[in-house]
Amino acid sequence: MPPLMKLTAITLDCADPEALAAFYHRATGFAPHERSDADFVGLTREDGLFLGFQRVDGYVAPRWPHQAGPQQIHLDFQVEDLEGAEALLLRWGATRAAHQPDEDRWRVLLDPAGHPFCLTRS
Repeated sequence: MPPLMKLTAITLDCADPEALAAFYHRATGFAPHERSDADFVGLTREDGLFLGFQRVDGYVAPRWPHQAGPQQIHLDFQVEDLEGAEALLLRWGATRAAHQPDEDRWRVLLDPAGHPFCLTRS
């Protein structure tokens, strides 16, 4: 039986959609979407997957791994070079989460808006 649904888009809440889209554009290589504006910026991958960033007034960043500020979303990315990818992402505005459950297998980082995401070895 074919799947009922196909994932076509992921949208993250944030205070500054342009800045967050710029971070993920550098990190993923997704292309800027032509119908972006100041309150909603999008990126697309060649296969059509859409990654959106929407402005939310009074945005509060998640607090990983605690639920005092819900995570809102959690993305995982495979990388060839875990240490090298982490260093680049930190230079581009990510921060390293204080809680690292298994540093040998993956790294938990926070994007510039505070969303947790993981890097895993390919």
